[in-house]
Amino acid sequence: MNRTRPVLRRPWVVGVLVAGLVAVTAGLYWFQPWQLLVDETVQEALPPQAPEPTQAPKQAPKPPPEPADLATGTLISHEHRTAGTVRIIRAADGSLVLRLENLQTSSGPDVHVWLTDAPVKPGKDGWGLFDDGKYLDAGKLKGNKGNQNYPLPPGTDLTGYTSVSLWCDRFDVSFGAAQLST
Repeated sequence: MNRTRPVLRRPWVVGVLVAGLVAVTAGLYWFQPWQLLVDETVQEALPPQAPEPTQAPKQAPKPPPEPADLATGTLISHEHRTAGTVRIIRAADGSLVLRLENLQTSSGPDVHVWLTDAPVKPGKDGWGLFDDGKYLDAGKLKGNKGNQNYPLPPGTDLTGYTSVSLWCDRFDVSFGAAQLST
């Protein structure tokens, strides 16, 4: 009489299934493919302005001062389709803010906004480029669409920073970047 055990009762089959389940779970955690299907729109106003000193009653009120642009740039695509503009502004209170306007990019795991000293290259040249030199992490990307403000630390010296990158820290790749001009 020939006795065969069911396939699932063999120890090596169970081991392969458990290892496969662990690999799939780790892959889903690491790559987070659902992020490509999720959009998060953030709409932040320009930073608040410092109040104007009170004026004599005979004078017409002045409009609040607009933030002063210190540098601007247009985002180009690297590893993911990216569009929008970047502004570094000095608010009326003297603080520095990196602002993304009309941003359109993909969602992704662990994407940050970096102020960097690296040149911006068109195409898919974003792999490992922006983390080789000087960079300032302005914070985690708040959303993949819209208008967003990233306050820069007090005392930030903009000298030497020439670009902004939407940097995926998990995979060391730029989603998109903008060359800054003053």
